[in-house]
Amino acid sequence: MDIILVPGFWLDASSWEEVTPPLTAAGHKVYPLTLPGLESADAPRAGIGLRTHIDAVVAKIDSFDAPVVLVGHSGGGAIIHGAVDARPDRVARAVYVDSGPLGEGGVINDELPDEGGEVPLPPWELFDDEDLVDLNDGLRAMFRARAIPQPLGVAQDRQQLQDERRYDVPATVIACEFPSSMLAEMIGAGHPYVAELGRIRDVEYVDLPTGHWPQFTKPAELGAAILAAVDRAPGS
Repeated sequence: MDIILVPGFWLDASSWEEVTPPLTAAGHKVYPLTLPGLESADAPRAGIGLRTHIDAVVAKIDSFDAPVVLVGHSGGGAIIHGAVDARPDRVARAVYVDSGPLGEGGVINDELPDEGGEVPLPPWELFDDEDLVDLNDGLRAMFRARAIPQPLGVAQDRQQLQDERRYDVPATVIACEFPSSMLAEMIGAGHPYVAELGRIRDVEYVDLPTGHWPQFTKPAELGAAILAAVDRAPGS
């Protein structure tokens, strides 16, 4: 399978480098993306919004002849869901890494502090304790050194969806901060945060207990979980 890996906020394609070995060893081809505005700390970010990032993923999907697997971490989950909506017949499975599908009209996070039209990686004190599990001092220093400001529009733009065939695309949720049982309870209770996830007809849940950045804290385990999800994708 061709696997497109979409990073979360502040990260580029290199953030997947310790996750991909089991995928390539199994014969899959991996395509970690660096999204527009995340090329470097000095890259221009003006005018880049959520649709810009979704369109970048759609363009990558369109470069292949066969259906692909999409993997999105954190804010990348909203981006791959927008791509699923745009190309529901070209995605064999969507894998949400400590994330989920963002529904119509939702925003990824409009509460992050911004500076001059971009969102730098905030101080650790602004994150919840659950975010930072297993992210030791060395990993925090590494992350902050490589972090690239996020275009503000990606965080604040509203999701726009139009094709309900997106609900037919199988999905895997790799739950890290909170157990999948909590997501199931929230769906059962009709919580708006998981309303879009609850509409997907075929969803599997995988628990990978750690913080919000498993590509740094448990990369081998994350690679294995993605591999297992890919192996269950149609056409794999």
